[in-house]
Amino acid sequence: MKRNYSLLLVSQFLSAFGDNAILAVILGQFLYRHQQGIVSDMELGTVNAFYTSILFVPYVLLAPFAGFLGDRYAKTRVLILGNAVKCFGTFIAFFTVVSHNDFFQSIGYLIVGAGACIYSPAKYGILVEILPKKRLVKANGMIEMLTIVAILVGTVSGAKAIDTLSLASCFILLLGIYGFAFCLNFAMTPTKPQANIKLSKSFEEFKRHFFRLLGDRRIAFVLLGTGLFWICGAVMKMNFQPWGIRVLGYETNTEISMLGIWLSLGIMSGSMLSGQIHRVSDLSGVRRYGIMMSILIACLAMTASNSAVIALLILNGTFAGLFLIPLNSALQAESDSDKIGKSIALQNFIENLAMLCGGIFIFSVVKVGASPQVVFILLAVLVAVVSSFLFFPALKGKEEC
Repeated sequence: MKRNYSLLLVSQFLSAFGDNAILAVILGQFLYRHQQGIVSDMELGTVNAFYTSILFVPYVLLAPFAGFLGDRYAKTRVLILGNAVKCFGTFIAFFTVVSHNDFFQSIGYLIVGAGACIYSPAKYGILVEILPKKRLVKANGMIEMLTIVAILVGTVSGAKAIDTLSLASCFILLLGIYGFAFCLNFAMTPTKPQANIKLSKSFEEFKRHFFRLLGDRRIAFVLLGTGLFWICGAVMKMNFQPWGIRVLGYETNTEISMLGIWLSLGIMSGSMLSGQIHRVSDLSGVRRYGIMMSILIACLAMTASNSAVIALLILNGTFAGLFLIPLNSALQAESDSDKIGKSIALQNFIENLAMLCGGIFIFSVVKVGASPQVVFILLAVLVAVVSSFLFFPALKGKEEC
């Protein structure tokens, strides 16, 4: 099974790389259409919201089903299925090239999202089947690190690809990346299925655990906080392209992709710093970090200096990491140990629902004519208001934070 772990790491990197590169390729086309006068400022903003949100839809609609697949069938086969679906989605998206119709890349990217939803639970669940327990923490950390690197490199590489290659070449490269990941999963030694897992039972357990978690006021506020983090990240990501073009004067997708890099580097810094500052279940600083995020987001709306923007994005990301990590740690530490998998699955469901709401929010405000600066101001207000209401009931024997 050691061979399975190595194959998993490489395939996970390639799969996550592709998920981010394909969005950069799709959105990158619209920058040039905007420069040619084919796409208006408003259409550019709504297109960003639309395509970025497409990926979240399968995670919301298929969450219980994806969990069932990961539990019922051999996880190696589920990984194969996930990347096969991504290959099929990329193939469908390619028809945009020959038909000159964006409908095909919309449907194709939705199918890629379904593949990502199927793939996600299995990539973590398989670890307990292929590694000894003492290596699980390190293995989870390695998966997370590779995923973050793949997100950063995939976003920039996709932007660079659409800046320098034809759309057809970009889709062919993406198909090759997903295809290689598929082959690596296919080469893995099959794990065992669990024939006793039933679909109806899986749905019922998902619903029951959902309401159990929300019934715990402290955990409910933790989930509200993590949802706020992801809605904030989604809105900022969707706003980067129109903001970069109209306010910062960027002319290439590669320049715009760097905005996400600076924010991500800040989040990584804040995540590492959080582990040095806070104990597990210490949520005392969460509200303050949220307020600082709102102030920094508002500052982004009032600057057009490139150096100032970089500093603000890194600082914003740092406070975002400090905001998120204590919440994630509290959820993991305070959930029932035998239900931690279900708790994380539900957290993922809520986070993707929050990002989908972020897409609806930005689509709506841009549709009525809001500028990228106004989007940041509205987001800052939302973050400030929700953060101010995050009062976490104390654990037994501890003071309320």
